[in-house]
Amino acid sequence: MIVPPPWQRWDLHPSVVIGLALLGGLYAYRGGLAGPRRRVMAFAGALVVLGVSLNGPLHSLSDGYLFSAHMVQHLALTLVFPPLLLYGSPAWVVRPLLGRGWVLRLARLATRPLAAGTLFSVPITLWHWPQFYEAALEHHPLHIVQHLVFIATAVIMWWPILAPVPELPRASYPTQLVYLFALGLPMSLAGALITLSERVLYPFYAAAPRIWGLAPLADQQLGGLLMWVVGTLVLWATATVVWFRWSAREESGDVERAVPLEAYGKAEVGTRNAEQTGRQSG
Repeated sequence: MIVPPPWQRWDLHPSVVIGLALLGGLYAYRGGLAGPRRRVMAFAGALVVLGVSLNGPLHSLSDGYLFSAHMVQHLALTLVFPPLLLYGSPAWVVRPLLGRGWVLRLARLATRPLAAGTLFSVPITLWHWPQFYEAALEHHPLHIVQHLVFIATAVIMWWPILAPVPELPRASYPTQLVYLFALGLPMSLAGALITLSERVLYPFYAAAPRIWGLAPLADQQLGGLLMWVVGTLVLWATATVVWFRWSAREESGDVERAVPLEAYGKAEVGTRNAEQTGRQSG
């Protein structure tokens, strides 16, 4: 009997499974399954991305073998999971979590484009500083904190683009374009510095078992390229989508509101449609 290498096993981490169950349970309890099918599928996709990123081969490769695999994991947690989560969450699911007090006031400050971009860019850049990155790899609780910081700040970062509630609205289309372009700059800089380094920056991976014939420096360069090129391309591809949506709305004379109507819930959609009809007839 051939025993697969440790990194090929699908080990499930109880904390991740519990987190996924709580997130999915809250979504169902708040009526998320009553939303449009495309949004429910997006939320389900977010749970799959989170589960695959933090369990199984990708997680094992990240934690014990390859810096490049760790970079794939981080890109999935920051550039794939959050937009799926926000797009898949109807307003009636998110609104009760915000309340009307200090949480909502703090969220209004944090989700403005300048604040949201800073809250994301500063931690993700600092965490890739060799001393901080090494500390996270060597201390598992700190590694968990690192991932939670990445996920939380990435959700905030995507909020001006995909905000699901009118209380914390999306940025205007021109602001979204500038915002997404600017977000790519610190990620490009950090990725370029990692890629162009002539020495291994992370001793943990220099000492890790080698697989697939990847030398430590080549592995680091590949990871840096993923951050530099793939990360930036995702943001700029999103900017392209924003540009075409803006152009289409301008041409039709119907500029999109900050949040799609279905995000307000069934009862409020009718009210808002009636208000819009009244304005047009007036």
